Amino acid sequence: MSKGNVFENDLLQLIFNAVGIADLADNDATSPLTNLYVSLHTADPGEAGNQQSNEIAYTSYARVAVARTSGGWTVSGASVSPAANIDFPAGTGGSGTATHFAVGTLASGAGKILYSGTITPNIVCGDGVTPRLTTASTVTED
Repeated sequence: MSKGNVFENDLLQLIFNAVGIADLADNDATSPLTNLYVSLHTADPGEAGNQQSNEIAYTSYARVAVARTSGGWTVSGASVSPAANIDFPAGTGGSGTATHFAVGTLASGAGKILYSGTITPNIVCGDGVTPRLTTASTVTED
């Protein structure tokens, strides 16, 4: 099975821009998520994982909040990308290699992963390194 192209775009707009799908789905009216949280991982968190699965742990690391708006995410066709670079906190120690990222629902803890993917090239993290996902980072629905 496959989704229709228009619905793929509608679904990404609902998730990333908080835009309802006419006659089908609305953004939560009482307590909607206003941000999505991007996390870095040292291995694939997997479809059964959560945002803590293989999450990187260099010193000063924290997930980055990105607004669920067109100012936070650019949706075009069946793809979505950050509207601006996503810069993670600079490392003040520790180490690790970020091979995957995830977009989820919580700033910390076992947040639900909505989408995840590989980072190419991988990012070697640690003291003095500011990991960055660029606007060329994309999630594709198909």
